Amino acid sequence: MPRIEELVREAEALAGANPGGVNAVASPEAEVARMLEICNACRYCEGFCAVFPAMTRRLAFPSSDVHYLANLCHNCGACLHACQYAAPHEFAINVPVAMARVRRRTYADYAWPRAFAHLYERAGLTSALALAFGLALFLVLGLALNGTLWHPPMAGAFYSVFPHNLMVGLFAPVFLFACIALGIGVARFWRGQSPGEASSEAIGEAVTNSLRLTYLDGGHGEGCNDEDDRYTLRRRRFHHFTFYGFLLCFAATSVATVYHYAFGWPAPYGYASAPVLLGTAGGIGLLIGPAGLWWLHRQRHASHRDPTQGAMDQALVGLLFFTSLTGLALLVLRNTSAMGLLLAVHLGFVMAFFLTLPYGKFAHAAYRCAALLKWSIERRQPNRLTLGSE
Repeated sequence: MPRIEELVREAEALAGANPGGVNAVASPEAEVARMLEICNACRYCEGFCAVFPAMTRRLAFPSSDVHYLANLCHNCGACLHACQYAAPHEFAINVPVAMARVRRRTYADYAWPRAFAHLYERAGLTSALALAFGLALFLVLGLALNGTLWHPPMAGAFYSVFPHNLMVGLFAPVFLFACIALGIGVARFWRGQSPGEASSEAIGEAVTNSLRLTYLDGGHGEGCNDEDDRYTLRRRRFHHFTFYGFLLCFAATSVATVYHYAFGWPAPYGYASAPVLLGTAGGIGLLIGPAGLWWLHRQRHASHRDPTQGAMDQALVGLLFFTSLTGLALLVLRNTSAMGLLLAVHLGFVMAFFLTLPYGKFAHAAYRCAALLKWSIERRQPNRLTLGSE
């Protein structure tokens, strides 16, 4: 009995020292490859998500395949809770955390320009908020020098404070650079995958899986494991609030752009107009979703998350939350003398979001969509190993 108790204490000490069970010394790609070789022999989790049937099509796992499978993983935690080889077992299998480490490496490895890859290592909530407040302060000082920081109510006439051409000149280059930088990074990732031809059926399936967040259901429809073995759909729902909130806000901006340039209808728009309704709905989603994800991040068990990425995760949800909060405050108080100040603060957060977009956690959405498309293409191709089932 004393020997058994000693072994139990040793196992508990191992789990406490390394709750994730991931080898911090090995390269992220090598550690995932090691785990997948063991998983490929076991295959207990084959029906959980797309990662495991995709795994069975391979006997070896070079870096390109590891990057693909890591971005296919949604970190639902189901495989960790089902694994008989998780820590404190000597194999120390923890696929979700190992995959998370690789995803971060993916963003840096394919970053454009390559000199900016180190920004992924510095992405954090403090630096993101500091950038946002710094940009807001710059705009506030500009209004103060111009004498328009405090002003009579202007009925929401934003362009009386910041001329339209000035706003376009400030934001268009930043937005275009963010899209180009992220697009080139994903294109580099895609070229390294040799995915094959994408049929309309494969594209449709990938889009559906992306929009529905299909693989956040744990592979069984009951959801993810967060702080314990209990299944919950909270992560999926908060991701949906965030994702669709962002899309609605983007739609509001797009409709307003059409109004301005196609119809000659400049802002402000009425509360019942399409841009305001879309923006309000999206803004509410971007309050609920990021707040929920922040709360879940604090609730999740330590063995589910990579501690090196907490700051990057919180930077994205923090910027989205405060961008939405300042935008809704601006909408409510746009007919007051504080409109100019609120507009400057909101624009500071918007610009900070776009400046950090290609080099922060937002990148995971683009890479995951690419991985889902590759899986939709791959699963329609013959399995060269003729092993397992899909």
